[in-house]
Amino acid sequence: MPQEELPPQSPSLPLLRRARALWEGLAGAPVTFAAQDAADVAVSPKSSLCPAGWVGVVALGGSLIATAPGERAAATVRRALAGLPPERAVDAGDVREALPVTRVLGPATLAYVTEEAFRPATTVGAGATVLELDAGHPELNRLTELCGTEDAGEAALDEITSPVFVVREGGEPVAAAGYRAWPGRTAHLGVLTAPAARGRGLARATASAAVAHALAAGLLPQWRARPLASRRVAAALGFQELGWQLSVELAEP
Repeated sequence: MPQEELPPQSPSLPLLRRARALWEGLAGAPVTFAAQDAADVAVSPKSSLCPAGWVGVVALGGSLIATAPGERAAATVRRALAGLPPERAVDAGDVREALPVTRVLGPATLAYVTEEAFRPATTVGAGATVLELDAGHPELNRLTELCGTEDAGEAALDEITSPVFVVREGGEPVAAAGYRAWPGRTAHLGVLTAPAARGRGLARATASAAVAHALAAGLLPQWRARPLASRRVAAALGFQELGWQLSVELAEP
C-alpha cells in the first residue's frame, strides 16, 4: 500500500461520487473513474492533478484516472499503469519501478466528511481558545516560519480563502486552519501547528472550526495529507479516506 494504513472504512457512495466528479473536473480533459482496475489516462497540459508538465494520478474507490502533458507521456503511462492495481499505481516505489521518474510528490490521502459524519472537537486544551482571523492575516507569517518550508507548503495557509481559525500562545498563533475554495463547492483544508505545540489537540480544534465553517456554507470539506499524524486528526473529525493522489515528473525521452 502507498503508506501506513488507518483502519479500513466502507466508502460512502454519495461521497465517492462527489469526490470523483471533483477530480474528473480537475483533470482538464475528458476522463472517468468508471473502469475498475484500469486507469483512464488523458492528455491534459493544463491538468490540476499535478504540477505543470508532470503526470498526475488519482485513485478513488478502486478506480484510477491520470493525466499526462503530451501524447508520448500518456502512452508511456498507459503501458505502465496497465500492469498495476490501483493501490500500487499510487505507490511511489512501484511507480518508480514502472516509469522513468525524476521527481515525485506524494502519495497523499484524499479524505472527505459529510455534515452527518462530522465529529467536532469538544475541547481545545487548558486555557486555549479558538479565534477567527481574516485570510492572509500577517500573524500567520510567524507560524509558517516556525514550521519550516515543507510543512508550511503542505498547509498552504497563504492560499486560504476562508477565515483562518487560530489558537494563540504568548500573543502569537501556534495553530491555524482554514480552507481554500475549490471547484465543485469543495473546501480544501489547510492545517498547521507549531512543532512545539503538537500533540495537544490544537490541530483538531482549529481544523474542527474550519470544517464547521465549510459545512455551514454547504461545501464539501477535503483533507489531503501525507503524514500519519495529520490523517489521524482527520479521522478523529469523521473524515473518510477515499483514495490517493500522486504526481510524478518523467525523465526526458
